[in-house]
Amino acid sequence: MKKKKNDAFILGAALFSMFFGAGNLIFPPFLGLLAGQKWNWSMFGFFITGIGLPLLGIIASAKAGGDVDKLGRRVSPLFSKFLGITVVLAIGPLLAIPRTGATAFEIGVLPIMPNGNSTIFSILYFGITLLLVIKPNEVIDKIGKILTPALLILLGLIIIKGLFDPMGVPVAESFARPFSEGFISGYQTMDALASILFGGIITTSLIQNGYDDEKEQMNMTRKAGLVAVIGLTIVYGGLGYLGATGGSLFSKDIEKVDLIVNIANNSLESFGKIGLGIVVSLACLTTTIGLTATVGQYFNKISNGKLKYEAIVIATTIFSAIMSIRGVESIIAFSEPILVFMYPVVIVMILLTIILGDKPNKNIYRHAIYATLIVSTLELLYRFKIWTYFTHVVEYLPLASWGLSWLVPAILGAVLGMLMPNKSDIQIN
Repeated sequence: MKKKKNDAFILGAALFSMFFGAGNLIFPPFLGLLAGQKWNWSMFGFFITGIGLPLLGIIASAKAGGDVDKLGRRVSPLFSKFLGITVVLAIGPLLAIPRTGATAFEIGVLPIMPNGNSTIFSILYFGITLLLVIKPNEVIDKIGKILTPALLILLGLIIIKGLFDPMGVPVAESFARPFSEGFISGYQTMDALASILFGGIITTSLIQNGYDDEKEQMNMTRKAGLVAVIGLTIVYGGLGYLGATGGSLFSKDIEKVDLIVNIANNSLESFGKIGLGIVVSLACLTTTIGLTATVGQYFNKISNGKLKYEAIVIATTIFSAIMSIRGVESIIAFSEPILVFMYPVVIVMILLTIILGDKPNKNIYRHAIYATLIVSTLELLYRFKIWTYFTHVVEYLPLASWGLSWLVPAILGAVLGMLMPNKSDIQIN
């Protein structure tokens, strides 16, 4: 295919759609509500991990060969498997898929049918998912292409209404550190995890459009990334502002889903509430189908076909259906310690790949990643209240109060690795 002047915009729109998940819409308004008058600081932190980091993940994935396995091999083959499996489980049946199903129920059903049964909905929702994952249908792809513009138009109307006719005024913040709260909340999008898994798709698309040179690919990725960043910043920032202006109307104890439903209802009345419910529910379904298929394909691939695709997706949908019944808030609470464990490792991996490029030093990777893994493991155990008499030491690490207890150990690990002789080169291809 020939290169076109608007390729950067088209690719940017594709990146935007990749990261713009319907299930992520519940976080910015809630951040804005709790941050109050300092909502902009909270959103800035959210932008870094929820928007900037996924873009860097795409670039890092491209530099590593467009494959999470190749990215992980910069540390070791064993770490590569660990990274791939944990990422797929997180964006799959453990966290993202059940939360997406629960979001569809709480936004699409409960506002219209307050007595709706989550178990019945879960069986129907994941039954449809399983049917369409085992027997793919082009209709789903066509619906998916319509839903993103429809959701954007609806959100645009809600945000514009909120800008010109605010619900109220921001009140005093509930956060001691709005920036770090926003930074950690950005983990919940899980887009950085997805970026290192799906980054190869962008590279493949560029090659198909005639961008064979690596420098051209990087240049186009940066331009496309700028388009995606602008779009996501407008949407997430607008929703964060709406949440902040609702400080005088809504209790700080309101659930995240209830908040966005109430904002939609306040802005566009029943049309906003029902419209948001329908569009978000369908968008969640298409996301669930895509993620379930990804889980099936990944485990089928790494097992060399020993694990059958059909068996994997059946197990994934059953487990996700059971998990989704717990509800959005419960799944988010369960997700937080796991993401606090995973994200620092992914952040360090992404940054090292971008900084070191095509001439990586395996010692730097290993020492930085292992140091991060140790701190993240202590943080995980501490948050799950396991061995707290020992794991509470993470509280005394530098920047721990900012949620960055891993940062100094990672830097020290990288410096130590830099001082050691690099005996073996990393096989990138």
